[in-house]
Amino acid sequence: MEVEAPKRRVKKRILYFMLVFCIAFTALAGRVAWLQTVDGDYLKKAATQQQTRDQIITSKRGTIYDRNYKELAVSASVEMVTVSPNEIKQAESCDIVARKLAEILSLSYDDVYAKVTKNSAYEIIKRKVEPEQTDQIRALKAADETKAAFAGVSLEEDTKRYYPNGSFASNVLGFTGTDNQGLYGIEMQYDDELSGVSGRVISVKNAVGVDMPYKYEEKYDSQDGLNVVLTIDETIQHFAEKHLEQAYEENKPEQGAFALVIAPKTGEVLAMATEPDFDPNNPYEITDQETLDAIAALPEEEQSNARSQALMELWKNKAVTDTYEPGSVFKILTYAMALEEGVVDLDETFTCTGATKVGPNTIHCWKTAGHGTETLKEGLQNSCNPVLMELGRRLGVETFCKYFRLFGMDQKTGFDIVGESQGVFFKESDMHEVELATSSFGQGFQVTPLQLAAAISGIVNGGNLIRPHIVKELTDENGTVVESFEPEVVRRIVSEETSAIMRDFIEGVVTEGTGKGAKIEGYRIGGKTGTSEKQPRGNGKYVASFIGIAPMDDPEILCIVAIDEPTGGLFQGSQIAAPVVRNILEDTLRYMGIEKQLDGEGDVSMESSVPEVRGLALSDAQSQLTDEGFAVQVVGESDTVQQQLPKPGASLAKGSTVILYTDTTEVATVTVPDVTGMSLSQATQAIESAGLNIEVLGGADDSGNTPASKQDPPAGTEVNPATTVRVEFIYMDGD
Repeated sequence: MEVEAPKRRVKKRILYFMLVFCIAFTALAGRVAWLQTVDGDYLKKAATQQQTRDQIITSKRGTIYDRNYKELAVSASVEMVTVSPNEIKQAESCDIVARKLAEILSLSYDDVYAKVTKNSAYEIIKRKVEPEQTDQIRALKAADETKAAFAGVSLEEDTKRYYPNGSFASNVLGFTGTDNQGLYGIEMQYDDELSGVSGRVISVKNAVGVDMPYKYEEKYDSQDGLNVVLTIDETIQHFAEKHLEQAYEENKPEQGAFALVIAPKTGEVLAMATEPDFDPNNPYEITDQETLDAIAALPEEEQSNARSQALMELWKNKAVTDTYEPGSVFKILTYAMALEEGVVDLDETFTCTGATKVGPNTIHCWKTAGHGTETLKEGLQNSCNPVLMELGRRLGVETFCKYFRLFGMDQKTGFDIVGESQGVFFKESDMHEVELATSSFGQGFQVTPLQLAAAISGIVNGGNLIRPHIVKELTDENGTVVESFEPEVVRRIVSEETSAIMRDFIEGVVTEGTGKGAKIEGYRIGGKTGTSEKQPRGNGKYVASFIGIAPMDDPEILCIVAIDEPTGGLFQGSQIAAPVVRNILEDTLRYMGIEKQLDGEGDVSMESSVPEVRGLALSDAQSQLTDEGFAVQVVGESDTVQQQLPKPGASLAKGSTVILYTDTTEVATVTVPDVTGMSLSQATQAIESAGLNIEVLGGADDSGNTPASKQDPPAGTEVNPATTVRVEFIYMDGD
């Protein structure tokens, strides 16, 4: 029995040990299973991160070009500054690295020091660093006294977006963020195409996070983004921005202004300008001092939101995002509806007494005295509301709404930039005789400028609604076209016959009606004025607009300009928007090489180049100049021409005076007179009496309704005799 006791004790110990072992083994097996099934992916990832470095190679973002391949947005190679904290061990080295990098990169020392001392193998200090800064860092990495400390500092490939023309077309192009992602405009709409595919370098690290030799490295090259070629023409865009900016400065509109130039036959947008604009190189910078002062005056907790709102307004492409009451410009659409439906005859006459009774309401014409008896064509020329209301009444609600939809006014155009808005119109069931009457002349509803431009393009191009677009094609890094975007006909909206009649009617608005301010000598210009009063009525806030088309026998260009809430004293489209359209069209027609046409009497256009007559006999010189259509003034008693003004090659209106000098006496300058406010005949007399020539801009006459509003050179300027003074006349009697 005494022998059995020790055996039992040994046996119990063995059993106890086996039990403990089984429990420990079970726990260990369970832990292993847990790590494999639950934490496996995480631990594998952690192990991979500890043993490898995955360095991203940023792809080069594609270039944005205008239609002629002029660069509008480009990406340049820069570098990114990174550190490997595990390689910077000594506190002294951490301090040196943090202090130097903060100084060179204009960063906070505390922020840089926190990254340098972090328990990490890889930290980004700053992206998109310019060469002058990275050169300083390279010098520190090479210098004997700082080489060791900066061993853990690296410079990696990166790209930065540049907009070489500053604010040019900024509301179209948009901009990118710090990560090169498109945040607005074309940059955002075509971000996937522009971005390309990033590459990467995967390398093996040792225990302290230092890269192993290159044989342990694998590189995957990046793929550059595609280029986006716009339909925008840089030169036409420049014309639009130049003249719109001038109008913005003169009229000081509280809600800005826009200009849109489109090709009616193709829907290609040739120019799209917004005022005010911004610099996409610094998109978060507000330069307007009034805006900055207004934000600063707010409580501190409201300033951030106010600043964000101000920036959103600044970035807007008003021709795409804004809706407005089109006013009388919409009368073109109502006329087209009536002609297409056959509810009116071309030889009909109407009587305007200045107002029309519609149900219980009296709705006035803009000319309260009335237009009297007028033809159908004159009704559009005069922008007569009663004529439009009668056409609307004959069409009826159902037919009017049918054409409203047919013209695309009830839906987005499908334009290829983000942010397009949709018009606001009555439900057909809510539209009655008063709503129909006001809608006929463009009030009571809202559309976008893009919708309006597309519809009117369709009315004048032969009858096809074309989808407007701003991207022409996508190309790769070799310039090979990857995808092209052809004009897309949405549907037919009017017949060719109606289109031809409307072209004639619209041209009459400029030659005889309220659009005289858009007249360009030698070209067949059509257009329509628009002045819409904002809601609530009577608040004194207006949108002044004008749409111009040229040449009217074969439209190549359509331009619409709107000035939103002008505060410069004038507010009608005929006064302040029509001249802007005229200037844009005139520059564009010349740039496109569209020759001036015959005028109504068959005479060649009124402008010609002054020939070289110096050295000729006086009689021969006089004969040559008069044959060219110029008047001649002779100064001196000799028989040979010694000097001439204007100089040879100058472009001069026929009928203007060329001065011939038959001696070498020094020519004295003359003073430009002030002709602002004068009628055409008064201004002509004052300028010619001063020995100068006049060039008339706009449809001037002696009715008293077209005073001179601007002149160039300004009054008081000293100039040579025979210099041409450009005088702009505005049409005051219109909407």
